[in-house]
Amino acid sequence: MTLLFWAATLLIVYTYLGYPLLLRLLPGRPLTKAPGGATPTVTVLIAARNEATHVAGTIRNKLEQDYPPEHLQVIVISDDSDDGTDEIVNGMAAIDARIMLLRQSPRAGKTAALNRAVAQASGELLVFSDANSQYAPDALRQLARCFADPQVGYVTGHMVYLNPDGSLVGDGCSSYMRYENHLRRLETCTGSIVGVDGGIDAMRRTLYQPMRADQLPDFVQPLKVVSQGYRVIYCPDAVLQEEALAEAGQEFAMRVRVSLRAFSAMWDMRHLFNPVRFGRFSLQLASHKLLRYLAFLPLAGALFSSAMLAQSHLFYALAFGLQLLFYLAAAATAVGISHHNRLMGLAHYFCLTNLAAALAFLRFVRGDRVTTWTPRVG
Repeated sequence: MTLLFWAATLLIVYTYLGYPLLLRLLPGRPLTKAPGGATPTVTVLIAARNEATHVAGTIRNKLEQDYPPEHLQVIVISDDSDDGTDEIVNGMAAIDARIMLLRQSPRAGKTAALNRAVAQASGELLVFSDANSQYAPDALRQLARCFADPQVGYVTGHMVYLNPDGSLVGDGCSSYMRYENHLRRLETCTGSIVGVDGGIDAMRRTLYQPMRADQLPDFVQPLKVVSQGYRVIYCPDAVLQEEALAEAGQEFAMRVRVSLRAFSAMWDMRHLFNPVRFGRFSLQLASHKLLRYLAFLPLAGALFSSAMLAQSHLFYALAFGLQLLFYLAAAATAVGISHHNRLMGLAHYFCLTNLAAALAFLRFVRGDRVTTWTPRVG
């Protein structure tokens, strides 16, 4: 039990604290950015399923970017929408030739939609946007600058989750993204990042490789870019704002879906875990993604082993007590006992994401796959 406790504890510490410290020690790789005037042609791809509420606003947001109009194309792929999304896009396309609507029927999911749209894209760069994503005015220009470096194949921007209602789930989501963006800064300095946002991503069109409908494009496509020998980097100057989910049930369901597809993606791209071929990126992929998504295992191991050892030594009793307090704080927030304590909210969100990963892992082992998706609503 002692060995289990210390192995689990060290693994948890490495996953959340040791890995960021390790990144600071790794040698850096310089990055070349173009002057602000570099404007390669861009195609913005927006996969939409019943997004009549948001689609017009996100299209206007892209067309009003500080970017040469003649270098910009917007393709909306409607995934069998039946709420008026198609009519809205067609109406805008009749006025502006830069807009194109593709309809996907029957419903087949985001990945199939992107595969279909890339064949119609004319831009040198593909930009992936959610149907409710609002970019800062210079976001496209900032993304494009990064491709001046010939080794850069994929760029993700800076996601900012807004939390106007002050919900603890929203606070947790925002804190999670701040931590993720910190890791991405460090990973960019050492080579390639492991995780991207999906709502503000860009890549060279020549590097795009079609994916199966059940593969997560935000995870698999960047890994395919790394497999081709190019870098995936983080651009903090390209900013996207989205509203965070306020309901724990919505966030949990989304995290289960994303985690399940992440497990599938890591299995599909498991050749990247070979350090002989991919060097430090294999370590980054294992540390940032595999260990993070499997963190529920050492967390459970540390709790169980400290409970078994609590009667033998005061240290283990204290360790068990602190863990118990942490989980009770998360549970209290979940049942509504505390609504305003931010630390308890962070404990709740931490547990929510790890429980979601545990459920997703069970579904992955069972052979479940996800193809279609429900739009994220703030």
